[in-house]
Formats: sequence, structure tokens, C-alpha cells
Amino acid sequence: MLRSAILMGFIGSLAWCQDVPKPKQSKADEPTHTVVRISAKEPMRTCEVALAMDPKDSNRLIAACQMIARGREPGSVSYFSDNGGRMWTEKKLPKPAQRADGDDVVAFGLDGLAYRACISFSGLRQARPTRASTGIFVTTSKNGLDWGPPVVVVDHVNSVAPFEDKPGLAVDTHPDSSHRGNVYLGWTRFDVYGSKDPVHKSHIYFSRSRDTGATFSPVLQVSDRPGDCRDSSDTVMGASITTGIQGEVFMAWSSSEGIVFDKSTDGGVTFGTDVIVTKTPGGWDIPAAGLPRHNGLPILGVDRSAGPNRGTIYVSWIDQRNGDPDVFVSASRDGGVKWSEPVRVNDDPVGNGKAQLFVGMAVDPADGSINLSFLDRRDLDGTMTGVTLARSIDGGRSFVNHRVKQEPFECHKDVFLGDYNGIVAGNGRVVAAYTHFVGRRELALSAAIFEFKAGTQQSKVGNGS
Repeated sequence: MLRSAILMGFIGSLAWCQDVPKPKQSKADEPTHTVVRISAKEPMRTCEVALAMDPKDSNRLIAACQMIARGREPGSVSYFSDNGGRMWTEKKLPKPAQRADGDDVVAFGLDGLAYRACISFSGLRQARPTRASTGIFVTTSKNGLDWGPPVVVVDHVNSVAPFEDKPGLAVDTHPDSSHRGNVYLGWTRFDVYGSKDPVHKSHIYFSRSRDTGATFSPVLQVSDRPGDCRDSSDTVMGASITTGIQGEVFMAWSSSEGIVFDKSTDGGVTFGTDVIVTKTPGGWDIPAAGLPRHNGLPILGVDRSAGPNRGTIYVSWIDQRNGDPDVFVSASRDGGVKWSEPVRVNDDPVGNGKAQLFVGMAVDPADGSINLSFLDRRDLDGTMTGVTLARSIDGGRSFVNHRVKQEPFECHKDVFLGDYNGIVAGNGRVVAAYTHFVGRRELALSAAIFEFKAGTQQSKVGNGS
């Protein structure tokens, strides 16, 4: 969200009810995993990490995040791994027009080409700025290390109104899609960022590229109903975007009505009528102790496997329907028309007052497993926080929670932890990247790497801890 850049239907199956028995997991069956430091050991603050995996090579990973370090210019950096996340190489990302940037998102396209999108602006919240601009840009990399010049998706020069904020990014890589190779972006447009005037509105906008990110189409408004401009729960925010097995473009976002879904069946030329997936009690702007802010914004995923849930659309989010922030997943098996009752993902006692925060989701195209990572305060005191991976191998009807071997860390409200973390999955490999405290004022970026046997909750033979 802009704030981060400034701060640096029921499907009809009883099986979807929340009281479905969950599979038992013995300690002996717990999957082993490795925790790896991504960011350098030097004192720094890294936050808001996006993560992507090459669909043709699960060893190739790209991460991007904001970074502040002593002796370095603040900005965004990327990290590349060609060995499944065990070692990473850092590269500074180009700043569009040398303006402030952030809200990084990354994706892989065809032939190993990596994409990174970000917001970029200057002069915001200044009464008489010497420079004023706001836009969204995309850069590409063939080798995961060297990035080309930023390409304009939308840019307003000499003005910060309207304001373009928090993009979502997807590339259609499905072999059966007639729109294969298209690059899609969705984001929030504020008439006037932060305005309390009811005349000023927020909407979800969209653009696409059909030439591997060299150019982008004129922008298109997707949301049928607007939000306000306060950048809170009555604002439309958090555009998540993905593609279906027939080349559909799926989008979801949060609004005062709850989680909203829409889709395009013509490669992003037109979109349909908004569908409400579920209400989100407490809104998406969810306070959490020890954090300047926290959101429960949605994440989309699609089962592209050859399994029984092929084509199913999933959306995950966080809300407070049980009195504290919990993680939920809902599914649609009819292209987004009807949605299942939400399934609670975290398996600690309901209403225990312990928060789950910053959910990410990845659906493994090999086996259709649904993998979610989130920060987790169960069994901890105050603002002490751990990390959990939750995994479903039955189409999201139940989840097994696996505690990540991250030393719990205390959060401090005067240090910005970011608005999101990243997770990817492919061929049984699940990599969850997250920001965590390593001192009173310093943040690091780490990753938990799991290697699962296909369609199971167990580790592959030979996976070390």
C-alpha cells in the first residue's frame, strides 16, 4: 500500500463446514525444513517481501522487498536463488525516474523471464512540492540478477492525484491458454489519497501487456462499487490477481462489503460483475499489538494440477469473526460464481485472543496442495511472534499446521514490519519468505524451505532439517 511506501456463496458440500475432522499428525510425521537467512547480516530493515518461482524450474526463485541499511540509499532490492532458496544473491532494483518506490510484486513468465512491478511517486503529502508524480512501473530480468529499465504501466507527471497504489501481478503461463504469455496488473486508484471528502473515491484498476512487458494497455476500471480514500477498511484495496487453466483472469480485493471477486474470460479486455465471496467482520484494516498497522487483504490461487480439484479457485484472507485475527480460505469450483463457507486455517483454540497475521498462499501446480504462511502468536506472550506453515492436501477442506523453526521475536510498534510476506510452491517444494526482528530496531528477511512428498504432509526422502 502507499502507506508502506511512505514508511519504507456456498458450494453445497457439507465437507466444507468448519467442523470437518482434521487429519492427525504425529511428531514423527512432522516435516523437516530448513530456515535460511536471505538478507545480509549487516544491520538493516527489510520488509514487504514478494516471492516468485519459475514454473519450469522450482530451483529458480526471485524475491523483492524494501530495504533500509546504514550507508545505503533506501529503496527496493531483489534476491535471486538458483538452488531452491538455499543461497541468495542481492541486487539493487532500478528506481523509476529516481522517485520513491515500493509495494514490490514479482512473477515469472515464459522462458524464465522474471517481472517486477512497483509503485513510484514523489511530492505526496507536501503542501508545495517541487516535484509531484505517481505511477506504476514494470521491469524485467532474463537471468534473475540484471534488471532492465522501468516500463510505464500508468504515470501521472506533475500531480499526485489520482494516486496509484499497491499492485498485484500475474503472468499467464498455462499451456492450454489462448492468452499464454500475457502479463496482468491490478491495483487501487485513489482520487485523492487520504481524503475524507465523500466525493473522493477509490477503485480497482487493471492493465495488461501482450509483448512481455514492453508496453501496457490503457487502464481499465474493474470494480463496480467504489470505496473511500482513507486507506482503511472502507477503501477498496489489495488487488490480488491470477490466471485460470483456460486463460481466465481472476481478481480479488477487499472492500467495506468483504472480499470481492471478478473475472475476465477474454484476456483482460472486459470484466464481469463483482461477486461478494464473504463478509469480513472487523474489516481488512486490523489492529495488532506491536505493529504500526496490519491488514487481512486477500490472496488468490488456482489449482493447475491434474488432480481432482483441478481448476478450483482459492482465496485466503484474515478477519476477526471469532474475536481475534484468524486465517481463512474459501473455494469456488464453478469459476467464481459460488464460494464455499470459509474454513479456518489456524488450528489453535477458537477465540483464544492470539493473532495470526500477514497470510500468504501458494497452490502447488504439481499436486494441487494449498500452502499458507503466516505470522503466529499462539502459545506466546505479548507481541512475541512466530511463523507457521499450513498445508491442505484435500482441496482446502482441512489444514495441518506446521510450526516454522524461527526463533520467536518481539514486535515493536515504532518499527514498520511491512504489509505482506511471500510464499511459493512447486513440485513439493514450498518456500515461505518473511520479515522478522533481529534486534530492537533491526529487521531481517528469512525463508523456510519445506520439501514435501507429493500430495502428503511428509518430507521427501533425504530432506534435511
